[in-house]
Amino acid sequence: MPEAVAPATPTDTGARAATSLTPTLRGGLHRARTWIAIAAVAVLGAVVLLVLQGRVSGGGTPLGADNPGPAGAKAVVEVLRAQGVEVGEVSTFDAARSAARDGATVVVADVAGFLEPERLAELAGSADRLVVIAPDFASLDALADGVRLAGSASGPLERAGCALPAAERAGTLSDGQRLLRIDDEARAAGWQGCFPDGEFGVALAEGPSDGGRITVVAAPTAFANDTIDEAGNAALALGLLGETAELTWYVPGLEDVDAASAPTLGELTPGWVTPVILLTIALVVAAAVWRGRRFGPLVAEDLLVDVPVAETREGRARLYERSSVRTHALDQLRIGALGRLLGLLKLPRSADAREIAVSAALATGRAPHATERLLVDEEPADDRRLVELAAAIHELEAEVRRTLRPDADPTQTTERPGRPS
Repeated sequence: MPEAVAPATPTDTGARAATSLTPTLRGGLHRARTWIAIAAVAVLGAVVLLVLQGRVSGGGTPLGADNPGPAGAKAVVEVLRAQGVEVGEVSTFDAARSAARDGATVVVADVAGFLEPERLAELAGSADRLVVIAPDFASLDALADGVRLAGSASGPLERAGCALPAAERAGTLSDGQRLLRIDDEARAAGWQGCFPDGEFGVALAEGPSDGGRITVVAAPTAFANDTIDEAGNAALALGLLGETAELTWYVPGLEDVDAASAPTLGELTPGWVTPVILLTIALVVAAAVWRGRRFGPLVAEDLLVDVPVAETREGRARLYERSSVRTHALDQLRIGALGRLLGLLKLPRSADAREIAVSAALATGRAPHATERLLVDEEPADDRRLVELAAAIHELEAEVRRTLRPDADPTQTTERPGRPS
């Protein structure tokens, strides 16, 4: 808004440069450039994170039979179906156990660890053929006493090293395998290992169960879509899963989680979280006390210095200008002019703005609707129009004064608004 809203003395008129202080879009963007940069970095980081998560997870359940992503297992499932194997997908323990009792080979891909070890042991006792992919320590302990996880392989595994037909057909496995260690008691019970990595362990272990045979594959690389075509991975997966005409692909879900045995939030939370939370609360309280002590109850007191009227007027005009409230600024000029016209025209104090405008028009010979529009209705579209309306209001007031008081001192008229600075 131009500074013309705050009238200036005649000596100040024209002495200032016509520089507009109206806020512009370019200026606002320049002042907010820091926050814009921070927001752009945050949005870019979120997009990168979403892209990376999409690449890692593939947008579906890891080792899911219907997941075409890199971590899914849809490729091996489709090949098995093309070879005549009837593949069923289940996500609950009861459905998997029912399929096992009907004689189907059951594949358990519990990458998320939802299935309780006791239920896995119960499923092993019901199935004639059970294949477990990437079990954790507790699940492996429930399946086979004497078979333990033994770290990762040092590289690709070049030989089967066992008499398992599926392993012999595969011959080799790709890099990225995990290892299992079979102790002497487990070997004596009938467990054998395939694809050894020297003396460190084996990538696959097979042994007896109460209901049939169990095959444990330590890593998911032989079944995942992005690695199944490496080395002999596909041959091993098809050989293990295609032995029977029916295959049940079981990926445990939240329905299989036992709420009574599920870990609490305190058990899942790392030990350093609680001290950090307490320290943060203490810091927030200390900061509130430190900053809050400066503020007390509101106290009304007289100013110790005199503030010139012109300075107050100019400050208010600048506030109007920065907020671009042209109509409000013009209303302040109109209120002052209407009050002075009310006294010049000798109208009662109950007269409204339109009555004053009509009386001013009659006194000066102007059109009533034009005067009423000037003093009441018109809104300034821009800063230039605001200056023009302010000058017109001043001119109307001066004309009324000259008409009703021709002998009045012209220097006692209202101050003419200055030019925008």
